[in-house]
Amino acid sequence: MFMRRKRIKKRDFRQMQGEFDHFTPEQFLPDVEKLLGGGLTGYACAFTSYVNRVYELETTSGDRLVAKFYRPGRWTPEAILDEHDFVFDCADREVNVVAPYELTNGSTLGFSGGVPFAVYPKKRGREAEFETRESLHKIGALLGFIHSAGAQYPAEHRMTMTPETFAGGALKRLFDSGMVHPACGRELESVCLDIMDEAERVFPDENTFIRIHGDFHRANVLDRGGEGLLAIDFDDMLNGPPVQDIWLLLPDTPSKSRGELAALLEGYELFMDFDDSSLRAVESLRAMRMMHFLSWCAIQSGDLNFHATFPDWGSESFWRRELCDLKRQLELIRYERRNFRL
Repeated sequence: MFMRRKRIKKRDFRQMQGEFDHFTPEQFLPDVEKLLGGGLTGYACAFTSYVNRVYELETTSGDRLVAKFYRPGRWTPEAILDEHDFVFDCADREVNVVAPYELTNGSTLGFSGGVPFAVYPKKRGREAEFETRESLHKIGALLGFIHSAGAQYPAEHRMTMTPETFAGGALKRLFDSGMVHPACGRELESVCLDIMDEAERVFPDENTFIRIHGDFHRANVLDRGGEGLLAIDFDDMLNGPPVQDIWLLLPDTPSKSRGELAALLEGYELFMDFDDSSLRAVESLRAMRMMHFLSWCAIQSGDLNFHATFPDWGSESFWRRELCDLKRQLELIRYERRNFRL
């Protein structure tokens, strides 16, 4: 049984800001070593991760660890600890997850130069299979098990996902950033507001919300052979409708993924009931995710390597393509609402 981890003392959030673009092992290794309470060899191999900084480290006894440095300003310390609590609640139920170590400060969260971090054991795994009914059944069961832990209590410091908070918040951040091309702004706002209106018509009731993974796509499920499936990366966890974690696993719309959906839910309902009517919200959730990603890019567009990753981002042609994508998605939302049958 895992014990609840002690929360860190309240501190000024501005202290968390750092030169994240230039954050190097030379800066953070002494702090990680101190808070781990054991020696490190100095080995630090960066993983591909744009949002956060993630490094593989090595202890002097030869153990491999993974240190995750959270992007300053994205989450409060309390919100990060909500993530950790969710992972520990899953581990308490023997869900296969990777829980962070408790550090010498009595918390699972440390700081290096104002940057929050957590340290995890390194666990390898191969990509999970999604092609057979049996494999989808197992993945559905894993998700149902996770949601059974998530249903215990809400995450106090995380967003509650509604069209207003998730899509409306994204729209506000997007226009506040000043990154929307003037030639596209009015039409983009109109389409996004129409998406929000459509979402409100079909969105599940907040009384059904639980803590969810939030980003439960295929890359976040690993197969560890005899140990079974492993769920990773709870960074985007929030309070929301369980269907948010289901639809990301589907190869297409629910109406075109009935076999896959049936297999997933067959496993899921071993641990949790599922409200089939919530499937009507899937295409609205997809559009909300598109809006959220655009707002995230707008906020991060000043980062050192952003334009190397997204070279055309922010141009008029870029916004016209995005606008076309959102319009098509709005049409699909309306089509699915009229034609989808459970």
